[in-house]
Amino acid sequence: MKIVICASEMVPFAKTGGLADVAGALPLALEKAGEEVIVIMPHYKGIPDAKFAISKLKNDIYHTVIGKKIKVYFIDNEVYFRRDSLYGDKAGDYSDNLERFSFFCKRALELLKAIDFKPQVIHCHDWQTALLPVYLKNYYAKDNFYQDVKTVFTIHNIGYQGLFPKEDFPKLGLDWDLYNMEGLEFFGRINVLKGGLLFSDIINTVSPTYSREIQSAKFGFGLEGVLAQRKDSLFGIINGIDYSIWSPEKDQIIAKNYSFRDLKSKGRNKEALQKLCKLPVKKEVPFFGIVSRLAEQKGFDILAEGINHICKMDLQLVILGTGNLKYHLLMEEMVKKYPEVISLFLKFDDALAHKIYAGSDIFLMPSSYEPCGLGQLISLSYGTIPLVFKTGGLADTVNASNGFVFDKYSSLDLIKTVKKAIKVYADKTKWAKLQEKAMQCNFSWEGSAKEYIKLYEKASQKK
Repeated sequence: MKIVICASEMVPFAKTGGLADVAGALPLALEKAGEEVIVIMPHYKGIPDAKFAISKLKNDIYHTVIGKKIKVYFIDNEVYFRRDSLYGDKAGDYSDNLERFSFFCKRALELLKAIDFKPQVIHCHDWQTALLPVYLKNYYAKDNFYQDVKTVFTIHNIGYQGLFPKEDFPKLGLDWDLYNMEGLEFFGRINVLKGGLLFSDIINTVSPTYSREIQSAKFGFGLEGVLAQRKDSLFGIINGIDYSIWSPEKDQIIAKNYSFRDLKSKGRNKEALQKLCKLPVKKEVPFFGIVSRLAEQKGFDILAEGINHICKMDLQLVILGTGNLKYHLLMEEMVKKYPEVISLFLKFDDALAHKIYAGSDIFLMPSSYEPCGLGQLISLSYGTIPLVFKTGGLADTVNASNGFVFDKYSSLDLIKTVKKAIKVYADKTKWAKLQEKAMQCNFSWEGSAKEYIKLYEKASQKK
């Protein structure tokens, strides 16, 4: 099958979030499964062409190869993409993002004709590529080259929709007939994501539970009605993780490699982490780790409510990340108040993240909603038991056999579950079984790719 992956960011070239990880890993997994794949993304200023052997193909098109023979095409535009950031600066989102990404979507489709690559399926990701299915079924509807080309559209986080003023609609080059309640209109504004949901052949999200949640008013961000209408074409596939990077047996960053057959060596990582965090070296005390944005969505509202109570328990806690200033200040206050209990790193540090996954006993991830989540998947690999709220991808990957789950979003229930985890940790036989079960979980991209191939086949059979 011929497949195009179209995304606004992709590892290793440009990244702001998990979308880039998916766009980078999925094509490689599809190629291993025997599919023919190409990728299209913008040619951003920050991409080091020389490092990745990126060369100019023609005018505004650059390209390179990843995997065995996956061609990655970069669409260049000096005005739109030669900027310091991908989507915005300190002042907020770029004011011309509608023009930037509508140009990208059109140019991506035109590129396929220019290189004579007619795919069965184009896989689009998030609002930045949501206009591609709209253009395919409207602007290019009568062009024979694009006949029978189908689209799969992935929502990574429905909270980001691409909302723009009604007055900008003519910039899209679409007929005004598409600006209405059944089209791209959304409470008097243009909603680009809505266009992708309406005109793609198949829609998916990054976990089965999240695909159901977003059909409700609580999680749908105003698009629950559209998604409910398209529920027969809506699916959920859990993201994978790269076990060549996130494996305690192979990880070159951590203090000591280990496996589920050698869990004693995990203790060396705990001791090294305690020293790094300037916390007392205590083998018998459970060490909780957090690698996260400090934001309400990530559960910091209920954590903030319960943090005093939690810090009085017999545990240790390390937090790595940045986010809302009020949580920065609160956690800094907690460090002063409980210097032997809590350690705080207000930064992004990939190496330290590896050490926290390996050295912690329990990974705390109480997100109020989580489309998929990668932290819990990584922590399972390292035998660091996840403690999560039952939502989205967390609900699909963590259960009583491999972690701790609470199903009422409150500080009281979080505290109860932390107490439960401490009690189980004290029973070394139970704990060892829990770790072994966690480390035998498999969330590789190989499995996710097989599910995506099924979706591509569903899309290609659509009339």
